[in-house]
Amino acid sequence: MAMMQEFKAFAVKGNVVDLAVGVIIGGAFGKIVTSFVSDIVMPPLGMLMGKVNFTDLFLDLSGKGFTSLKAAKDAGAPVISYGLFINTIIDFVIIAFVIFLVIKQINRFKNEPAPAPPNTKECSFCCSSIPLAANRCPHCTSQLE
Repeated sequence: MAMMQEFKAFAVKGNVVDLAVGVIIGGAFGKIVTSFVSDIVMPPLGMLMGKVNFTDLFLDLSGKGFTSLKAAKDAGAPVISYGLFINTIIDFVIIAFVIFLVIKQINRFKNEPAPAPPNTKECSFCCSSIPLAANRCPHCTSQLE
């Protein structure tokens, strides 16, 4: 019974719940970015590169000369789908850039902790760093005010 209470305390901690929410939102965000890349970015990019659809780029390892990736996969032919790999790389770059921008904005709103008050002072005679409570400099033995 103690183990169940310990697990319950662990599961409802803020960090675990925050992680779960982050994973769920991250999955949804990934779908949005994938759709953005596949449906908005890649068609104009393919058109600029000579009407190429990256998802249809593949290398047929069977040597049978399939005309499309779908036909090759339906026939069970071994293929290297490098066009899908290009799409995945572009997805990653866009996701990484967007996350960078979001984190950069979040960091702007974080309050910097106040610097710790100094615990040393400078000796006016030898310019050495000494504790605030010192009456005499340990380096030059001068009497301090």
